[in-house]
Amino acid sequence: MQFKHPELLWALFLLLIPIFIHLFQLRRFQKTPFTNVKFLKKVVSESRRSNSLKKWLLLITRMLLMAAMILAFAQPFFAEKSALQDKETVIYLDDSFSMQAKTNNSTLLEDAIQNLVQSIPDDQVFSLFTNEKVFKEVRLQNIQNDLLQLAHTSKQLTLEEVYLKANTFFDQEKNSVKNLLVISDFQQVMASVKEDTAQSIQKHLVRLSAEDLENVSLDSVYMSTIASDNIELTTLISSNSDTESTAVSLFNEERLIAKTAATFNTNKLARVSFTLPKNEVIKGKIEISDTGLLYDNQLFFNIDAKEKIKALAIGNAKSNFLKRIFSPDEFEFKSAILNNLNYSDLNEQTLIILNELERIPNALATSIKSFTENGGYLVIIPASEIDLTSYSQLLSNYYATAYTQKVNTERNITDISFSHPLYRNVFDKNVANFQYPKVAQYFRLRTNAPAILSFQDSQPFLVGSEGVYIFTASLSTENSNFKNSPLIVPTIYSMGINSLRLPELYHSLGNDQKVDIVAQLPKDHILKVSQGEYEFIPQQRTAANKVSMYFGESPVKDGIFGVFDKENFYQNLSFNYPRDESKLVYVDVANVNASSRNESITSLFQQLQSDNTINALWKWFVILAVLFMLIEVLIQKYL
Repeated sequence: MQFKHPELLWALFLLLIPIFIHLFQLRRFQKTPFTNVKFLKKVVSESRRSNSLKKWLLLITRMLLMAAMILAFAQPFFAEKSALQDKETVIYLDDSFSMQAKTNNSTLLEDAIQNLVQSIPDDQVFSLFTNEKVFKEVRLQNIQNDLLQLAHTSKQLTLEEVYLKANTFFDQEKNSVKNLLVISDFQQVMASVKEDTAQSIQKHLVRLSAEDLENVSLDSVYMSTIASDNIELTTLISSNSDTESTAVSLFNEERLIAKTAATFNTNKLARVSFTLPKNEVIKGKIEISDTGLLYDNQLFFNIDAKEKIKALAIGNAKSNFLKRIFSPDEFEFKSAILNNLNYSDLNEQTLIILNELERIPNALATSIKSFTENGGYLVIIPASEIDLTSYSQLLSNYYATAYTQKVNTERNITDISFSHPLYRNVFDKNVANFQYPKVAQYFRLRTNAPAILSFQDSQPFLVGSEGVYIFTASLSTENSNFKNSPLIVPTIYSMGINSLRLPELYHSLGNDQKVDIVAQLPKDHILKVSQGEYEFIPQQRTAANKVSMYFGESPVKDGIFGVFDKENFYQNLSFNYPRDESKLVYVDVANVNASSRNESITSLFQQLQSDNTINALWKWFVILAVLFMLIEVLIQKYL
């Protein structure tokens, strides 16, 4: 038993007062002569015994009365040790897409919000955060409407991120009980590699479970075949149940253009193909009907009119091999000899190849430097005989590069840097044995650029990155058979394709990515991205003939967006939510370090309320005092 005002217990010494009153009678008795006391002796003896008992009963009653009153004012109570400490409560509510799973005819998120509204005491101050929103030091009435309107989001914090973020809401200098309530279905994507070791926070996990864990997901779409007059589009669909088939619909904007059924194999995967006209602009949406998670029932994509990449080869050497690689379907390729070069055409290009120039004029070096600074791609192929000084003037602008000397020794090109970005998605596997191309002579190179192709002595044949690629030997047939090597096409083609990142069918929300838009913007103009009333301006970098846009946090919703400069439309971009949460695989909370694990929000709050309950006893002592007062009256009256 504990006391709210223990200092009042000193008043118990007042119990000595009735003792003194009863033991030391202050009233004096006088003897009165009486003629005959023979018959009164017996009565006096019995009266004295009765009077003595009455005094002792009154003494005990009055002492108990005073003790009960003193204890009542001291306010005794029973409580757990933690009930007397200050408390801080932080709640994490998972609002990710996996919380769309159904329970009790509502989603897990809706059910969790209703239980929170019913369980949180009206006078409790707490902090609550979701994967995107934060409500700090609020009462339920302040945020109830916000909670009821809470929508699902594609973002998902890991457990480690939840703990770190929750820790910022607690007062670290305050000696209090810190309760963190984690309310989630605990998808596998929440799992943390790092174990949380914070002992000052009491973690209470509430694992929400859905009644039906069946889900069919539209995972991806890609172009499987590109023919001369049509495109074959393939869609991948997955299921986590024994579903045999599902209907799949293809829309161009709001118009249904195809519908079929996807049949699942033993691995619970399905593949569906659609054939589309090659030159038609498609603002597509693929849709399925599924009662599981709703966010993965649709997938947006777009096919726009294809922009051709402008490539220019400068030099007197033959460029037929470049013309064959840069086909008219994808490239607008031109070649020019140095004496007839129109310098104003340079800024209109996406890729420039200096094809075996013997000397680089100062004017060309200056124009090329400006071209690359504006985002243009450059490929340098030296001639067999070159002016080292003029080349060094240009190469010094890129990775501190310079040709140092000519080496008249035959070398085989044996080493391929398969991890270089130039060869990303080019080779299925690393090739160890192939017919090595060779050169009769080459130039030694001093550079900080990474090597892409190298000779057997590790001297570089091709170096470069981020838009500038430098060969160390002439590609003429007199000097090298590289033009006849299987490496020529993927190497040169990748340089051309990477010079302008053509739009993909769609992009995933929340991932950092770069998209190139073919546009020549006037000065001080910027591109904006919009969908109906929703629009935003992404980070962007303007070059002479393209604009590179960088997407990260925006957009925040899926769909097809248009890219505009004021009223000028350039192209469409499609964004879809990541499918990480569609698998419905969960963390085993038994393996998660926590103070408690609960199946419902209501039971957790009841437990916390029980731990905080203080059973006050002062009313009982007041009742006892009244009871002893009545006993005293009865003793006075009947004894």
